[in-house]
Amino acid sequence: MAISGWRRATEPALRRALHLYWRFSRGMTLGVRAVVLNGRSEAFLVKHSYVSGWHLPGGGVEPGETLLDALARELKEEANIVWAAAPALHGVFFQDSASSRDHVAVFVVKTFRQDAAPVPDREIVGHGFFPLAALPEDTTRGTRARLAEVLEGAPISERW
Repeated sequence: MAISGWRRATEPALRRALHLYWRFSRGMTLGVRAVVLNGRSEAFLVKHSYVSGWHLPGGGVEPGETLLDALARELKEEANIVWAAAPALHGVFFQDSASSRDHVAVFVVKTFRQDAAPVPDREIVGHGFFPLAALPEDTTRGTRARLAEVLEGAPISERW
């Protein structure tokens, strides 16, 4: 079985197992994501090895971390991006696709440095800057919605 076929076969079970663990180990999950825009209004997206589609970079807020600490860590790990000016909070969204306990804070990063392209690894298998009109076909619905809000002025939803 090809790696991508293996991922499709195991991804739902892995996601359910992780959310079951998080449900009992945490009262609520909180995540951060970033709309990182370069000078051409292209957004940086990542493709994970363990979940389908293209996403905004980000991840979970660990115990003892602030939202900005978590965002800085995730951007460095997933994108090799360090912001040069404080990111602006775009919104906090209820994400109930996998759990009724998930919330995601989304920040907009316009001033940053990326000294080198991130190196694909076990977690991140793809990355790049994409214009809104040419997003990868499998960009997630939530990612598309946040980009439309930030780049096109679409109404902001409370839900991912």
